[in-house]
Amino acid sequence: MAERIIRLTMAQALTRFLTRQMTEIDGSKVPLLGGVWAIFGHGNVAGIGEALYASRERLPTFRAHNEQAMAHAAIGFAKANFRRRFMAATSSIGPGALNMVTAAAVAHVNRLPLLLLPGDVFANRIPDPVLQQIESFGDGTVSANDCLRPVSRYFDRITRPEQIVPALARAMQVLTDPAECGPVTLSLCQDVQAEAWDYPTSFFEERTWNMRRPRPDRDELGAAAAALRAARRPLVIAGGGVLYSGASDALRGFSEAAGIPVCETQGGKSALPDDAPLNMAAVGVTGTSAANRLAAEADLVLAVGTRLQDFTTGSWALFGNRNKTIVGLNVQSFDAGKHRALPLVADAREGIEALAAALGGYRAPESWTEEAIRAKAGWKAEAARATASTNAALPSDAQVIGAVQRAMGADVTLVHAAGGLPGELHKLWEAGAPGSYHAEYGFSTMGWATRSPAASA
Repeated sequence: MAERIIRLTMAQALTRFLTRQMTEIDGSKVPLLGGVWAIFGHGNVAGIGEALYASRERLPTFRAHNEQAMAHAAIGFAKANFRRRFMAATSSIGPGALNMVTAAAVAHVNRLPLLLLPGDVFANRIPDPVLQQIESFGDGTVSANDCLRPVSRYFDRITRPEQIVPALARAMQVLTDPAECGPVTLSLCQDVQAEAWDYPTSFFEERTWNMRRPRPDRDELGAAAAALRAARRPLVIAGGGVLYSGASDALRGFSEAAGIPVCETQGGKSALPDDAPLNMAAVGVTGTSAANRLAAEADLVLAVGTRLQDFTTGSWALFGNRNKTIVGLNVQSFDAGKHRALPLVADAREGIEALAAALGGYRAPESWTEEAIRAKAGWKAEAARATASTNAALPSDAQVIGAVQRAMGADVTLVHAAGGLPGELHKLWEAGAPGSYHAEYGFSTMGWATRSPAASA
């Protein structure tokens, strides 16, 4: 029996497909996409604009005034939802598309899902050159959208309406894969957006995407556990992967059971509440004296869900013990093996739980745990002095942070931009619940704080 078909334009098929993608959060099924940010113009108004209007009840469209800002808002939404949901952004060709390149780089660096749907030139090339077209003297296939290639995890140019069938399948795999996660660009030729094709109805069947949680390899787990059992000064560095995996409770249990102190990257801040006894808070260039003192002495560093970028490691000058061992617990093997680390490729929560079971009753030497507690107490006293209120006409950043913290408490979500302030907030802000510290410091784009709050509404 032949499969049923439905005739739709490419843009109509695209939006219909997106409305059928679901996920489960806390036992409830919800749309995987939170909506589409859009600035309509030459290259996307007639095709995808019409399709989005028709799908507005199931796939809301949010109008914006700057393409970079709307893509940043989409990234903020994905980050606030721990990568379990994401948004799309569509633009006109030319400058509209190019304005999203910086945002694509943000998503790429921070391993966050973002679906970009820029308009493109005519696939048939008859109206050539069109408004906003970049003309290459030596390559007739180039358009402005090719600038998005190096900052996309997956890039595809749709030059025929049926091409979205495999392209969307690949896009969804990337957007929902914890290891490959990042921006996807589907470059939509403007004439093809309005071309019709007979799509199989099975293409639009509802699908639920759940977070994949790969477990560690037996041999890698054995090597990591052996290294930890031999350690006398172990230290955990918690990155953003702890938050995306929902591994905060597992990490706290592991830390307290084994007496191992934890410090946090910018992306991992709030992985543990600030008042957790063994949370040394920020590490690295913008770190606390407690965390950096322990990092300098550590003979084993368990790096969980972190890229180990230069601010975290002090450009690799921070870890002063020449005999140290690094264990890289990361869902992405590229990150797990950095700097000759023992790789432990796994989901953060699954990996931490497997390590805890493999370690049995191991505990770090009591002297190391007590040193961490004393170091934290010393840092808290130092921070309290820095953030105390004064009658100064021009208060310091630390004093402003202290005043806001006292006024708001820990039960808030902090959103801030790049620049100098993240250095103070990383070490001084007392984060509460997981995900309550919302920063963009992977690519360090300015203006993040003015762009992302709307996305977390």
